Amino acid sequence: MSEQQQICNRCIMDTTAPDIRFDEDGNCNYCSSFLAKREKHIASDENRRIERLSALVGMVKAAGKGKRYDCIIGLSGGVDSSWTLVQAVRLGLRPLAVHMDSGWNSELAQSNISNLVRGLGVDLYTHVIDWPEIRGLMDAFFDADVIDVEVLYDNAMLAVNYKQARRYGLKYILAGTNIATEGVDIPKAWNWYKSDKTNIVGISKRFGGPKLKSFPSIGTFDMARYLIFNKIKWISFLDLLDYKKYQALEILKDEFSYKPYPHKHYESVFTRFYQGYILPYKFNVDKRKPHLSSLIMGGEMTRDEALERAAGIAYLSEAEMEADRRYFIKKMGWSEEKFRDYMGRGEKPHTDYPSEVRLYQNLLFLYRKFNLGVGRLRW
Repeated sequence: MSEQQQICNRCIMDTTAPDIRFDEDGNCNYCSSFLAKREKHIASDENRRIERLSALVGMVKAAGKGKRYDCIIGLSGGVDSSWTLVQAVRLGLRPLAVHMDSGWNSELAQSNISNLVRGLGVDLYTHVIDWPEIRGLMDAFFDADVIDVEVLYDNAMLAVNYKQARRYGLKYILAGTNIATEGVDIPKAWNWYKSDKTNIVGISKRFGGPKLKSFPSIGTFDMARYLIFNKIKWISFLDLLDYKKYQALEILKDEFSYKPYPHKHYESVFTRFYQGYILPYKFNVDKRKPHLSSLIMGGEMTRDEALERAAGIAYLSEAEMEADRRYFIKKMGWSEEKFRDYMGRGEKPHTDYPSEVRLYQNLLFLYRKFNLGVGRLRW
């Protein structure tokens, strides 16, 4: 960290986040926003929390009466989504677990998912994207030099969840999104609007990528239709629980032979390499900072512990990082020269290419103004 770089006194966010601001006590806007969201969305009284949870469970059961399932739960194999599935089943719900396979699943994630669905006795739907298609889309995003290559995975994941909800006539998607582990926002400059199908199509067309066939995309109007006409609600389910990540992890390990990952979202080999190598070395971005800051603010980790975990590379060893680098190059069919050229080029904004972000902003304003749904919205 350079001498000019300022770090928050309360969390570990610093001036690598372009829009960070500090108050007179040296605390930043990111952790202040976490506290505001927690106060707004998390019941401070345990009885009130249980009341809210019971009300939601009752609504989900009523809406799913007579149907094969009563809700959708997206399952990545990470702790948050895994704990969402476990708790939903224990509360008597009948979820369909939905997984999106982009060709980058780690063996560990596959094992964790298999153990969970088998142990809980739930059905699993897996959508597999054709590998040449997703590889072609990824190549186009790399050629575009935009920061959020993972908008591809996130967009497809959203689409699969909503499409399965519509297929079975379900009104609820219970998600692992939550304040406890994600309440410190990712800086806007570090990612992109996840339902920007126009951006995906535009970048692919600009750089000779494939047309969307097996890729289950979702755009702003698609999202609006699911929310308003199909009345499908995306619920941040863990916000209704007394969610403690490390307590949940111990139970997952004991009861489902679950094995943890070194960092958040590392259940995907590409995500691991993207967050642990591409973001730090090409874009000067370290997502460990907001992820660990959320755990600090939630009382699950001390600031000193977070600083220690965020020090050095985002891998357990240099050898593992190099192994992932070589695996990425081989799987993508790149040469060392192509990889070096990509890593050496500067960033280009997503707005250099076609986008529907302004449409999204306008519709989101109307959505919030007229209160068209419940639960914390996922766009």
